[in-house]
Amino acid sequence: MIAALGAFFASHIVPARPPVRRFFVERLGKKTYTAFYSAVSLAILFWLIVAAGRAPQVRLWDFEPWQLWVPNIAMPLACLLIAFGVAAPSPFSITGRDGSNFDPERPGIAGVTRHPLLWAITLWAGAHAVPNGDLAHVMLFGLFAVSGIAGMFILDARKRREWGQDLWARRAARTSIVPFAAVVAGDFRLDGLWRQHIVRILAALALYLTLLMSHQAIIGVSPLPLI
Repeated sequence: MIAALGAFFASHIVPARPPVRRFFVERLGKKTYTAFYSAVSLAILFWLIVAAGRAPQVRLWDFEPWQLWVPNIAMPLACLLIAFGVAAPSPFSITGRDGSNFDPERPGIAGVTRHPLLWAITLWAGAHAVPNGDLAHVMLFGLFAVSGIAGMFILDARKRREWGQDLWARRAARTSIVPFAAVVAGDFRLDGLWRQHIVRILAALALYLTLLMSHQAIIGVSPLPLI
C-alpha cells in the first residue's frame, strides 16, 4: 500500500515539473506523451485500489448504515460538476478548453467554481471515506480528497504566473474557487445556466444512475442505504 502510494505521488509530481514534461513531450510528441502518461496513471491507480483492498483491516471507526447516505447525497452534485466541467469553455479547469472562447462576463460553470472536476473528485473521495472507516481506505480516499483541494490552488497559482496579474484579475473576476462563493458575493448570477444546459443535466443524471446501478456489480457492495 505504501509502495503504491509512493508511486502515485511520484507519477503526478515528477511529470508535472516543466523540465521533465518538456523533455518527454519533445521526444515523444504531445499526443504520444499524453497517451503514455494516461496509461501509466491508470495502471498505478488500479494498483493503488487493489493494494487498499488487500491491506490489513485496521478499523478507525465502526460502520453504521446511516453512513451510506453521505455518498448518496454527495454523488449527484459530483456528477453535475463533472457534466458541466467536462469540455467547458473555461481556461481554469483541468479539462476546460483554452481561454480563446472564454467570456469573463459570462463564465458559465467557472462562475460556480473554477475547478468543477477537482471538486467532483474531492466530493467523491471525502464522501466515500465515511462508510469505509478502515485505515487503508481512509488513506486512499484521503489522498484523492487532499490532492483535489491542493490541485485547485496549484492550478490557480500556475495560471496567475502564466497570464500575469492583470489578465488573471479580468478572467477570474466573476469566478470563485469555493463553489457558489461568486454567486453569494453577487459577482455571478445563475440565471439561465440550468435552462441553457439541459443536456448536461440529463448527462449528469445518466452518469449518476449508471454509477448507482453498476456499483454492486463492480465494487461488490450495494451503495443503497436501505439494501
